[in-house]
Amino acid sequence: MTPDVVTVPPETPVLAMARLLADRGISAVPVVDAAGKVLGIVTEADLIRRLAGEEDKPASWFGSLFSDPASQAERYARTHGVTAKDLMTEAVVNVAPDATAAHVAHVMEDKKVRRVIVTENDKLKGIVSRADLLRALVAPTHEDADLSDERLRRAVMAAMKKEPWTDTFYTMVEVKDGTVTFHGFRRSEAVQKALRVLAENIPGVKAVVDDTQPMPVFIYGAA
Repeated sequence: MTPDVVTVPPETPVLAMARLLADRGISAVPVVDAAGKVLGIVTEADLIRRLAGEEDKPASWFGSLFSDPASQAERYARTHGVTAKDLMTEAVVNVAPDATAAHVAHVMEDKKVRRVIVTENDKLKGIVSRADLLRALVAPTHEDADLSDERLRRAVMAAMKKEPWTDTFYTMVEVKDGTVTFHGFRRSEAVQKALRVLAENIPGVKAVVDDTQPMPVFIYGAA
């Protein structure tokens, strides 16, 4: 699972959530109360449904005779709501922290969802996406050293995602025998130095190698 999950309170405005998802490059955000209890989740689909709802037309008088008022009211609230509590899906699919990757995959397939929330005593512990399952599928399971390298790689990635100056889209991370290697492109020498410092601050990292190249003009200009 990804333990460092971005969350929002139920009063968060729609526009703020849309910016959050776009800025962080994530597709969903759990909604939690002041005690950390999970109330629901807002996904890209919920925000797109909200945007599409702006062009909804009132049902005709004849059509309204055959419509369910409760369903109509629920759709109206979710397509015209202005805060997270209006748009969120309350029926969150969750698993326990000790759930196996196979069980999580089964739950995703059975519930037709792209991610599941990891909770313990109703408190958020993390989130598992399809990408996380793919990483679990390819991660070695027979050598302790390899497992340690994978944990280090995830720790470096998690630290990068917290910093606004990093670019996890163009910069890739590989860890072998405790050595972190950065591949891809960098935006500046300052970023190159900061990435080295970031990796060196991860407990367990033995060395850092930078194989990144300066960002090509045609990419940098479009970024």
